[in-house]
Formats: sequence, C-alpha cells, structure tokens
Amino acid sequence: MVLAMLAGCVSPCGNSPFAKYDDAKKVEIVELKRTAQSWDGAELPNYPAGRPELIVRRYIFPRGSRLGWHHHPVMNYGIVQQGELTIIGLDGKETTVKTGEAVVEMVGTIHHGENRGDKTVVLDMFYISQPGTEIAVQHPEITK
Repeated sequence: MVLAMLAGCVSPCGNSPFAKYDDAKKVEIVELKRTAQSWDGAELPNYPAGRPELIVRRYIFPRGSRLGWHHHPVMNYGIVQQGELTIIGLDGKETTVKTGEAVVEMVGTIHHGENRGDKTVVLDMFYISQPGTEIAVQHPEITK
C-alpha cells in the first residue's frame, strides 16, 4: 500500500477496476448499458402506472454460492463490482457478467445466479418497482 501511495494511487494500482480512471483530467461519462431488452433478448415490459419505488441492493456471493430459482415481477439492472456472476435461465440459457459490466435482468422469467469464479462476487442491483410489490419471487419447488 505504501508503494501504491508513493506511486500516486490511493488503492493498489491495477487491483481496482476503477484504477484506469485514476489519472482522469476532466469529468467523463461512460455509458455502461442502454437497452430495451434483458440479457436473454426478451423485450422489457412497459412501466406500470402509479408512484414508483426505486430499490438498490448489494448482493455478496461467496465462491461457489448460488441464489435459488426465482423471478422478478419488476424491471431491474445491475453492475458487477467484483468477480464474475453467471446467470442461468430455467431453459438453460446463461450469461456471465464480469467486474465492471452491467446486466439487465429477466422480468417474469425464472432464473438463478451463481458464483463459479475464484473470488467473491459483489453485485449492485437497481430495481424499478412500486410500493408493496415484491422484487423477487422465490421458486423453492425447482430443484434442478
């Protein structure tokens, strides 16, 4: 850490996914994702009518862990802050999202996420919901 500080880095140089921005000279805007589809290519639904509720959650996936099967009745998207998360649909379709990448989740489609990598996954998710609406519905009856 001392060497990193002497080199002008607050965190160890090269270890942070944001290290490439350490020498920025002006405000930059980097668009990570713009889409009307979830990662599996399905079109996102229309916004519901009524007052919105925005929810931000951080998920921590230790190595080898996984969430159970579930679906989202609301739109959501996220950014992997660390590690690699693999998301698998009930149909077997899958995608792997890596550090710094954004993902738009499936809406109404059963899926789960798992950490197949060698480091803990940190995932920040943003939900577009309405007060009283569940953001995830679990499916413990699915055992595959």
